[in-house]
Amino acid sequence: MRIALMADFHANLRALEACIDHAKAQRADRLVFLGDYVGYGPEPQEVMERIMQESERGAIAVAGNHDQAVAEARESMNADAETAMAWTRGQLGPEAREFLSSLPLRFEDDTRLYVHASPQTYPAWIYVNDGPAAKRALEASRAQIVFCGHVHQPALHGITATGQLVSFQPVPGVPIPLSRQRRWLTVLGSVGQPRDGITAAAYAMFDDQTTALTHHRVPYDVEATVAAILDAGLPQELASRLRKGR
Repeated sequence: MRIALMADFHANLRALEACIDHAKAQRADRLVFLGDYVGYGPEPQEVMERIMQESERGAIAVAGNHDQAVAEARESMNADAETAMAWTRGQLGPEAREFLSSLPLRFEDDTRLYVHASPQTYPAWIYVNDGPAAKRALEASRAQIVFCGHVHQPALHGITATGQLVSFQPVPGVPIPLSRQRRWLTVLGSVGQPRDGITAAAYAMFDDQTTALTHHRVPYDVEATVAAILDAGLPQELASRLRKGR
C-alpha cells in the first residue's frame, strides 16, 4: 500500500489540491491527514469540504491544535494566529465544525501511529524539532513508525534497539528505506504554510511493502493564495510568510 501523508494545510486550498493531485498521480492507495486544516489561510470552509469528501472515501484524519482552537477560544496563539482564528470561526459551517470536533488526536494503523504533534500525551502540542525531542517522542510510543506534523519543516529520525538516535534531512523525491530494525519518527513538512524557506507545498509518501519513504515538494499558485489572504482582510504577515516559506 502506498500511503500519502499530509499535515498543516492551514486553509490553503490550492496547496491541498496540488498535493492530492500529485499523490494520486503517484498511485497513492490511501490519504492520511495529520491536522491543522484551518487557521492562517483564506479558505477554511473550502479546505474542510475537500477533507470531509476525502474522509468519506476512506482517508484517515486526526486533529491539530488549530482545529481544536475552533471550539476552544482559550487555545494560546500569537496575535496573527488569533486574528485568523477569530475570522475562521465565522467562515466555517456547522458540518465542518462538527467534523473538526469529532476528530481523534491519534490513529493507530498496523505498526504506524498518526498524530499531529507528538505521541506524548502531555502537553498535547509538543514541537518535535530536534533530536532530543524526537527521542522523547519515540520513547512515548511503541509504534515502529510515528508520523507527525506541527513543525512545518520536514525531518526524519530513527532510533536503534540500543537507543542510539540518527537524524536525516530528507531530500525531495529521494526514497529513504526505513529499516525494520529501527523505529522511526517522520516529521512531515507543511502543505499550506511551509517554514523551511521553500514555498512549494510538502507531503510524503510511504510504501508499506518496500518501507520506502519519499518526501515531495509540489508547486502551486502561491500568489493567488497571497491575494486571497489580503482580500479576506487577514494579517499581511500571513501573506508574507507564504511568499518567503518562513
